[in-house]
Parts: sequence; C-alpha cells; structure tokens
Amino acid sequence: MLTFAIAFGSFALYLIAYHTYGRWLARRFFKLDPNALTPSREINDGRDFVPTRKQILFGHHFTSIAGTGPIVGPALAVIWGWLPALLWVLLGSIFMGAVHDLSALVVSMRNRGQTIGEVAGRLINPRVKVIFLLILFLALMIVLAIFGLVIANIFDMYPASVLAVWIAMPIAVGIGLLVYRGGYRPTLPALVSLAIIVGSIILASEVDFFAFTVKPMQIGGYTLSPVILWSVVLFAYCYCASVLPVWVLLQPRDFVNSYLLILGIVLLLVGIGVATFTTDGGVPVVAPAVRAEVPGAPPIMPFLFVTIACGAISGFHCLVSSGTSSKQIARETDAHFVAYGSMLTEGFLAVLVILACCAGLGMLENAAGHIGTAAWMNRYDSWAAAGGLARTVGSFVEGAANFVTSVGIPRPVAIGLMAVLVASFAATTLDTATRLQRYVIQELADTFSIAPLTTRHGATAFAVLSAAVVAAIPPPGESWATGMGKGGLTLWPIFGAVNQLLAGLALMVVAFYLARRKMPKWFIALPMVAMLVIPAWAMLHQLLNPADGWWARGQYHLIVAGVIFMALECWMIAEALRLWPRIRGVLEPPLPPIPRGFPVIVEPSASPDR
Repeated sequence: MLTFAIAFGSFALYLIAYHTYGRWLARRFFKLDPNALTPSREINDGRDFVPTRKQILFGHHFTSIAGTGPIVGPALAVIWGWLPALLWVLLGSIFMGAVHDLSALVVSMRNRGQTIGEVAGRLINPRVKVIFLLILFLALMIVLAIFGLVIANIFDMYPASVLAVWIAMPIAVGIGLLVYRGGYRPTLPALVSLAIIVGSIILASEVDFFAFTVKPMQIGGYTLSPVILWSVVLFAYCYCASVLPVWVLLQPRDFVNSYLLILGIVLLLVGIGVATFTTDGGVPVVAPAVRAEVPGAPPIMPFLFVTIACGAISGFHCLVSSGTSSKQIARETDAHFVAYGSMLTEGFLAVLVILACCAGLGMLENAAGHIGTAAWMNRYDSWAAAGGLARTVGSFVEGAANFVTSVGIPRPVAIGLMAVLVASFAATTLDTATRLQRYVIQELADTFSIAPLTTRHGATAFAVLSAAVVAAIPPPGESWATGMGKGGLTLWPIFGAVNQLLAGLALMVVAFYLARRKMPKWFIALPMVAMLVIPAWAMLHQLLNPADGWWARGQYHLIVAGVIFMALECWMIAEALRLWPRIRGVLEPPLPPIPRGFPVIVEPSASPDR
C-alpha cells in the first residue's frame, strides 16, 4: 500500500504546487502578460523563432529536459534508500527546479530569446558572458558525448526499441508539415503516430525479424562495437536535426514523445493500482528507507544532491529554457504551463522511477532467481554493483516493466515499451543539446570573430565533431583497440557536480535581473546558494578524497577538467560579487537593434491556438 500511496500522493502534491506556488510566481511575481511581445513574434524567422502552441511547446520542453536524467539519477540514488531520494525529488522540483526553469525562461523571453550566457553578459559584464559560454560549451560537449552512448547502449541491450525510435522521425516530419503547412490541429495526427509507434514496439517484441541487432564491424584492424556504430548514426542524425527548422522535426517529434510519456505514466500508475489491490501483499517497497553506509559509495551528503539532478533541479534545464523554448513561446503566460509544469511532470516521472527500482524490481523473479528484497540487493548491494549506465537504466526498465505486466501486457512488450520511452527521451535531449551547442558556439564565435563558426552549418558541424571526438577517445591507460567509444564515460563522473553548479550560476544571473528591477529575490536565494555550495563540495571531495579521489587515483584528465570548471565558477562568482553592491535599481544596457538579415514571416494572428 505504501507504493500506491507514494505514487498517487505525489501526483496530488504536484497538482497543488502547480496551482498555488507556480501560479503565484507566474501571475503575481513575474506578472506574465498575454499581450506582451515575445521573441517568437518579434523575430519569427521560420527556423529557430517560431510562435508555437503551448501544448506542442510543452512536449518539446518536457522531453528535452527529461532525457535519461530523471531515470539514471534516481535509479542510482536509491542505493542510499528510497526516502532521501523521494524527499529531494518532491521538495527540490517544487521549490528549486521549477523555480529555476521558469525564471530562466522568463528572463530569456524578456531578453529577445538570448541564451542565459548571452543575458549574463548584459546583466553582469561581458567577461561573465565569455566565462558562462565556456562553461556551457564544455558541459554540453559532455552531454552530447554521454547521451549518444546511452541511446546506443539501449539499442544494443533492447533491440526491440530500435524500430519504434527511428520510425518516429519520418512521422514527426509528416506531422510538422500537416500542422504548419496544412493548418491541421496536431492532436489527431499525434494520436495516430502514437498508435503506430506502439504497434512497432509490439511487432519488434514479438517478431525477431523486426528487432534490429547490429553486429560488430571490422575496419582497418579495429573492431567497431554495435555501441560505436549506433553512436556514429546518432551523431549524423543530430547534425540534421539541429540545422532543420524547429517545426520540421524538433517540435512534432517532441510532441509525439510527450504522448508516449503520458501513455507510459498512465500504464505505470494503473499497473501500481492493479498490483496493489489484486496481488497478495500488494506491491511492497523492498528497498530500505535509509541506508547511510553503502560499500564503495561516496557519502550521501553531498552526493545525493548531485546524483539526482533532473527530477529535482538541473542546470541543463536553463539551456533549454533560454536556448529553444524562449524562442518559440507564443505568449508570456504560456511560461507557467511550459516551464513550471514540465519540471513538475519530470519530478513525477522521477518518483515513478524511484518506485520502479524500489518496489517494481521485487515483484517478479529475475534472471538470477531473486525476488523481493533479494532482487533489490542483487542490483544495489554495493556502489560497483549498481554503477554503470547500462545497469542503472536496466533497473528502471525491468522494474517498470514489472508494474506494466500487472495490466495484462506481455513482459517482452512491457520491456520494449519502457526501453523506447528511455531511448526516445534521450534522443530528444541529444538533438536539442546539439542545437543548444550550436547557439553557444555561434555566440562564442561572434565574440571572438571566428567567421566560419558563426554560420548554422559550421557551428553545428563543430558541435557534433567535438562531441564525437570526446566520445571516441579511449580512457587513459587503454588503447584504441579496447577503449574506443568510452570517452564520454571517462568524463561522466564530473558531470553531476558541473550540472548543478550551472543551475546555481543561472540563478545568480536571475538574481541580477531581479536586483536591477528592485524585485524581491528571496524565492531564489536558497536554491542559488545551495546549488553553488553543494556541487562545489562534491567536486572538492572527488578531487581530494585521500581514499579514492581523483588525485589519489591519478585520474589527471578528471583533475584537469575539475580544476577548469572550479576556476571558471570562482571567476564568475567573483565578478558578480564585485558588481553586486552597485546594480540595485540600475537597468542593464538596452538590447541592440534586431538585424534583419532574414525575411520576417507574417503569421496568422490565431496560429498558436488553431
């Protein structure tokens, strides 16, 4: 009964938070105005700036911020017990993560859709702009390198997921043409597309011919594993997705994926309810509530708060809010639904991940013959046993599939559905991150006058190639023959702290926006300080811990990366502190005139609501 109470109680709590605290921030504090001129209407270039229905934009925003973050983080963090993970997700998403996402979207939206790094240059000073853009570039490079690997691993582990993920791409293009060129409402095409995707999952799960398995390939004396081959295909796809207009692929594909998410959440909730009231003993939580001592694991404090990022608060979200969503939002008032609502939805997904790993895993006997608490301990006996992206994702997929089988869906189909859910979200984050990296590179190139990288194709090519190189480089001590394709994993240990530091820095930029307008800052003060202090604490522990820190292990690549990020953070904070006493009530320099190097598209006045 506890599993059922947590699931439905969390859902109710999020609904209350959306209609109380979230509504207050949107209406009373930020005073969102439905008649204000938004960047999508002011610029409307038909490619990046496109006025978009809030339902479609919600689908894009949510699936972009979700990715595998709210799955991988909670699925690993439950090793310290389900209660700390649950409390951090609930409180963090309502009072920190959703506030961060909404405020970043509002600030960018009111600064002509500029990225948070570009806004920092005007709100603080030009040096901060360069510092922040460098942090964003390095962080996004890691995101691209690792998320490509995650999807490639899912395709390798669950071949039944391949057909559904790729068939969604041409379907999305068709929906984009129907909606933006044919004037159709998107709901019916999206529902038909969802039926096709689910049908392809069932087909691939039941018929081996449609479960695409890639075999290793020999090239030039090197063995290219299926994971490497899939990574190459995914990076090529990212390039194409990033340079296309957002309405062609990005928006419709994300909209369809949001329907897939809703289907997955409904099946999980119904599965929990059916299993609770039809199974002897219900669905007990088989994990301990709190488990402070875990063999080989870092201390729960501060690492719980950097292990779970997406689902509570994540710096990557400020890039989506200020990078793509602020350029597509049709009305200011849509920001409440798009940003605050998306973050709460992601928090609820993280709650279901916690339940899948702490209750779902114990429902059915696994391959090792374990059930109940033994099944959970088989996965989480130690940090080494739980670690590894593939194993962590597998904990959610199998635990969630156990819930879904309670409603009569065959287990292979249930596993295929959950694997497609993870892969689709990760693919959304991957190509959105590529587009965001393109914006960052173009802004840096414009600052340093590097003409070839200011173009759309030049910046995208550099984004993809740099991430591919990082992903391909073997870890220190391994040869290209044995370690090729593991580069993203070598930098993954640093990403949790860097991601949370980014959230703190984004909130600092928001604080400058509020201070210059003499607006209260209390609601972001605690999240900002927490996300500047706790990740730095975790980073220093990873660097200097005498037992197994990076310095003790001689992991110099992580030491160099960690020192670079810490130095950039300290420099940015120092610049902000130096200026802070002098900016209250002093507005930043005005935005420059809009360059009209493109045809301004006149859209029908009712287009966002058709």
